[in-house]
Amino acid sequence: MKRRTLLKSFAAIPLAMLAGFPLAAVNKKFGHRFKLSLNVYSFNRLLREGTVDLFDVLEFCAAHGFDAIDPTGYYFPGYPAVPSDEYINKFKREAFFLGLDISGTGIRNDFVNPDPERRTADIKMIRAWIEVAAKLGSPNLRIFTGKSAHHGCSREQVFEWMAKDIRACCEHGKEHGVVIALQNHNEFLKTAADVDELFERVDSPWLGLNLDIGSYRAGDPYAEIERNVKRAITWQIKENVWIDGVQIPTDLERLAGIIRRSAYRGYLPIETLGPGDPYVKVPALVEKARNAGLFE
Repeated sequence: MKRRTLLKSFAAIPLAMLAGFPLAAVNKKFGHRFKLSLNVYSFNRLLREGTVDLFDVLEFCAAHGFDAIDPTGYYFPGYPAVPSDEYINKFKREAFFLGLDISGTGIRNDFVNPDPERRTADIKMIRAWIEVAAKLGSPNLRIFTGKSAHHGCSREQVFEWMAKDIRACCEHGKEHGVVIALQNHNEFLKTAADVDELFERVDSPWLGLNLDIGSYRAGDPYAEIERNVKRAITWQIKENVWIDGVQIPTDLERLAGIIRRSAYRGYLPIETLGPGDPYVKVPALVEKARNAGLFE
């Protein structure tokens, strides 16, 4: 068989096998490959105070060997209104000249709210920020489930309307080439089983998981991570996980093993939380992650 014919025959196999599969499962056949990114929430206090801005964090990432940055929408001027094209292009240009990818961005929404008008407003906001993500060159937009009280409504009802709302966002993401990255944030979704249920209800190849390792609070967090890892399209790698209601330092070697076995390919954004100086805390977490083999 000629080489070209042979290659064509191999290429046809995965396409047939993967037809209908969720996007999060498509690119795992080549083995793992990790790229280091920073979730800008690590600088939340300084950004809120105005001590630093997004351009300062870009320079920090360049100085500390990051491959990418994940600039949360909260820190763009005028949020929740979208930033101007001038600002977007300035940020994108500066990131490019510093050798940094933009691995994602995110906003805050609440699809647990029983008020359909409020949820419709959030869908409108998400659609606008999907377009911001596309302009930035961000491959995904991070969203949440939300945590409003939903008295008088069952979890089944919330799952039903939430899946519909997220599906509408995914359709807009598809139009602009932006995957919706749903974060498990210990809000409506508490467990890996909750995550699976929502993904199965949405059933869209334009939905992936922003796997937040610090937000599994029931049972063994590593078992929960392993159950959900197949859905991960981006991450929040944190200093601590929760076991029996207590925060303990993340076993980064164990985490690295889980992610490598999943053959995940893509960005691993780290995020530091709580008190302390991010100029100290972030490099310390990066060093620990490298020593644990997360960025081999």
